[in-house]
Amino acid sequence: MKFTKMHGIANDYVYINCFEEHIDNPEELAVRLSDRRRSIGGDGIILICPSEKADFRMRMFNADGSEGKMCGNGARCVGKFVYDKGLTSKTAVTLETLAGIKTLRLHVSGGEVDYVTVDMGRADFRPEAVPVVSENEMINEKITVAGEDWRATAVSMGNPHCVVFTETSVDSLPLEKIGPEFEFNSLFPDRVNTEFVNIVGERELRMRVWERGSGETMACGTGACAVAAAAVKNGICPAGEEITVMLRGGDLKIICRGDFSIEMTGPAETAFEGEIKL
Repeated sequence: MKFTKMHGIANDYVYINCFEEHIDNPEELAVRLSDRRRSIGGDGIILICPSEKADFRMRMFNADGSEGKMCGNGARCVGKFVYDKGLTSKTAVTLETLAGIKTLRLHVSGGEVDYVTVDMGRADFRPEAVPVVSENEMINEKITVAGEDWRATAVSMGNPHCVVFTETSVDSLPLEKIGPEFEFNSLFPDRVNTEFVNIVGERELRMRVWERGSGETMACGTGACAVAAAAVKNGICPAGEEITVMLRGGDLKIICRGDFSIEMTGPAETAFEGEIKL
C-alpha cells in the first residue's frame, strides 16, 4: 500500500489515497500504522475518498482505531494532498466529513500548497451537541477532575471539547495523568478532547491538548477552534478578530465571529512518502 506522511504543525497522520487503494479494515489499520516504534507512526490515519456530496471525503481514525468526526489539521493536509497530487486544480475545495461539509481555501506558492484556510462551521455550546451531562451550557463551570477543581467550558466543533483556562503554566501540567481523567469522565458520554489554556494576551492563547483516542498530540485544529470560541464566549478575546493559538507544534490563526462561525488558517506539510506491505 502506498502512503503519504503529512502533518499540520506536528499533528501527524498517515494519508491514504482511496481513489487508488482499497481499505477494508481502517480501524485495525490505524492501530497498526500509528505505532511509532514498529510501523510508520502517527496520531492516526486519514483516508482521502470520493464523495457524492463534495469534491472529496475525509475519514479520520485515531491511533486507538476509533473514528473521529473531524480533524482541522488533517483537513488542511487533505487540501494540500489533493492539489499537489493533481486530483484537483481548484483552490477552493469542498470536503465531506462526519461533522459536515467544510470549505478549504488553498494558498499556493511555487505550484504547491503552503497554507490552508478552513471554514470550520459554527461552535455549539448546547449540552446535547457536545455532548455533556449538564442542564445548561457548561460555561466556565467548576468541575472536579483528578482530585482538583477546574473551570471548564464545553463546546462542540463537530467533535466534543472541554476547554480549561488555567493560571498554572500548561507546560507544567502532567497531561499523561489528568488527560485520561477528563477523557473518560462521566460528564462526557462520548469521551472528550481536553484543551488546557493559558491567556497570553487579548488575542494570544497558549494550549496543550489531550485528544480522545490519541493522548497528547502536538496540535489539534478543532481544539484550537474550540479554545478560540470558548475565549470569545467567556469575554477573554474579541469576536471577529484574528486570535493566535500557540500549540506545541506551532501556531494557528483563528477568527471566531459573533455568531461563533469559525475560520482557521495554518500550514500543511508533507513529511515523506512510501510503501508498506500489508
